[in-house]
Amino acid sequence: MKSYENIFISSLTTMRIGGIARHVLEIENDKDIPEAYDFASAYWYPTYIISGGANTIGRDEGLDGVILLNRLRGFSDNDGTLTIMAGENWDNIVDYACEKGYTGIEALSRIPGLVGAAPAQNIGAYGQDLSGVFKSATAYDTASRKFITLEKKDMQFAYRKSIMNTTMKGRFFITSVTLELKKGEMQRPFYNSMEKYIEDYGCTDFSPKGIREIVTTIRADKLPDPKEKASSGSFFKNVYLDPIESEKAMEKGYPVHHGKDGSKINSAWFIEQCGFKGQLLYGMRVNAKAPLVLINESAGTYANLARARGQITSTVYDKFGYWLEQEPIEIINTKNRGARL
Repeated sequence: MKSYENIFISSLTTMRIGGIARHVLEIENDKDIPEAYDFASAYWYPTYIISGGANTIGRDEGLDGVILLNRLRGFSDNDGTLTIMAGENWDNIVDYACEKGYTGIEALSRIPGLVGAAPAQNIGAYGQDLSGVFKSATAYDTASRKFITLEKKDMQFAYRKSIMNTTMKGRFFITSVTLELKKGEMQRPFYNSMEKYIEDYGCTDFSPKGIREIVTTIRADKLPDPKEKASSGSFFKNVYLDPIESEKAMEKGYPVHHGKDGSKINSAWFIEQCGFKGQLLYGMRVNAKAPLVLINESAGTYANLARARGQITSTVYDKFGYWLEQEPIEIINTKNRGARL
């Protein structure tokens, strides 16, 4: 296990915001995990796990605690059942699966981050999500201080949710993820933007490799590469509606989309209708092609990000009556006052 002190959180996250973390520990094998939590417990330090840093935002005050960096590597393939260590790059796994002709995650191409964050966030895009292929995960349970296996039913998957970012946030350190993929192709109709691209360019290859190429091209056109422009990908979640809310929204003429995961309104539509598309707010640029994305051009601080977020969410609420929910998690500087692990 490698140990560092006084590291800027901004250097560990793709939004590039956040003050100093007192301790940063790189987890390179399973035995490092209980040792890291024992260290944090001895000093009552709060702990946060950072995977690729694409879905995490630091605050200006930093963290008087411990950040754990997942660096567990390796994977195996048993006829489409992939068991992947949590520190592997997610898109590398998608690329491998598509080369092998496995369907199930090809639409999740180019999502930044590492494998361990995928089930925690239940990542999804263009009609697929992680829960559709998830079999199980191995994890260190800080409550029992044991390594356990979490089955799909244990995860309580929902839109961008699992137990790991809701009811049991911070309890588990994922060590590996097992996915069940199969040979085949995605079936039409596809996501709207995919169908438009197919129509515009006359695409006929819907194999996993073909879909990966389509998705990669669409994402490259709309979404900035976090290595080049500081961002956290989609900053706002879409607005999901129950049947009564959906009916009322349609009566008002809002663009409600109905899918297998329920009825929703794309939050980008609200942001665009409020005139924020392409605007610079306190140093945060609302992406002109994908308004769900905020780009840190010159914000510099979490305080400026918060101002930009507040202006967008309050305006949308005042105009439409919906509160937009932030997708990235935040590292909050609070002492752990619970029982020691």
